Amino acid sequence: QLVESGGGSVQAGDSLRLSCVASGHSFGNYIMGWFRQAPGWGREFLGHIRWSTGNTFYTDSVKGRFTISRDSGENTMYLQMNRLKPEDTAVYYCATALGFDSDDYFTRRTSYDYWGQGTQVTVSS
Repeated sequence: QLVESGGGSVQAGDSLRLSCVASGHSFGNYIMGWFRQAPGWGREFLGHIRWSTGNTFYTDSVKGRFTISRDSGENTMYLQMNRLKPEDTAVYYCATALGFDSDDYFTRRTSYDYWGQGTQVTVSS
């Protein structure tokens, strides 16, 4: 089970940190990802983290602004979002899957098995 939290309404330029708490089993061989979906758009990949190593991978559009991290002891993944823009407005989702494929494979929505319910982020100008 995955549960996201931390969303809210902010001004452009502000920061937010989203959390995704995972439960149910050990995540040692898993990969966890962040996606978002704006109204009228498909679910967009943002980045992922390999649970065992902490290695991260990001889509180009958020590199330098968004950072993914994890706290293994708390089974929690974070998405730190800085310098937020109105176009970052979306529902943000975390997802997980067994991580035995390439970084590129896990940029695809269909590569993930379990999803959280999403948390809304609204950025006003």
